[in-house]
Amino acid sequence: MEKQMQQLQDATDFLIQQTNSFAPEFGIILGTGLGDLVNDITIKYSLPYDEIPHFPVSTVESHSGKLIFGHLAERSVVVMQGRFHYYEGYTMDQVVFPVRVMKMLGIAKLFVSNAAGGLNPDFNTSDLMVITDHINLQPDNPLIGKNLEPLGPRFPDMSEVYDETMVNQALAIAGQNGFTLQTGVYVSVPGPMLETKAEYKYLAGIGADAVGMSTVPEIIAARHMGLTCFAVSVITDLCVPGKIKKVVLLDILEAAARAEPRMTFLIKELIRNQD
Repeated sequence: MEKQMQQLQDATDFLIQQTNSFAPEFGIILGTGLGDLVNDITIKYSLPYDEIPHFPVSTVESHSGKLIFGHLAERSVVVMQGRFHYYEGYTMDQVVFPVRVMKMLGIAKLFVSNAAGGLNPDFNTSDLMVITDHINLQPDNPLIGKNLEPLGPRFPDMSEVYDETMVNQALAIAGQNGFTLQTGVYVSVPGPMLETKAEYKYLAGIGADAVGMSTVPEIIAARHMGLTCFAVSVITDLCVPGKIKKVVLLDILEAAARAEPRMTFLIKELIRNQD
């Protein structure tokens, strides 16, 4: 435990030094194909992951691997342009390491995006789905093992993971600006392979509206530390009978690109309207 806390402190101290004590209010994690939000940020500092002590380095080709500090909608933010996944061979502590560092840098709220497969038959490709709850099917989670007492309690409550106020704000923003937001339950699976037809049927049957390979570990770590959380999925492929097709990364990136302007606008306006 002492080693983990020391590594977190090393990374935090390095970032404070490199950014002249820049104090972010909000943290943002950008998922597959959703990195263009940084174009709306007035960037003050940009640091490659491999320069930050103890940071993992993303091995996924669509994740660029930079930690960005700046201003979005006139609010101070720290942004992960590229995230880490359990399927890359990292431990869960490594997957959530950046979230814990962002908390130690001072953020109060975490915004997460991801690309996901749509299990709900009412969804279409490139829809946005605000996550209202999740199901964790990852084989591990970042709280297993000795509890890091300086970060949070041994048994954190998970009955209200995604902030209802921000969910309602998001729905209002979408309604006022003429686009539809879906809402639903996200199930996180280890990957990296996509699911079989039988697995899609199973996941829908246990109550999931969308499936992906990320987000839940970061959210668990964030809630453990008392961060307020908001998450949104871009539906990049359809996983219901009659609509299932073989998926390649290019298709996912194209679907994400079509949704990205709406996702960027939504997160920007949400951040603008936070107290």
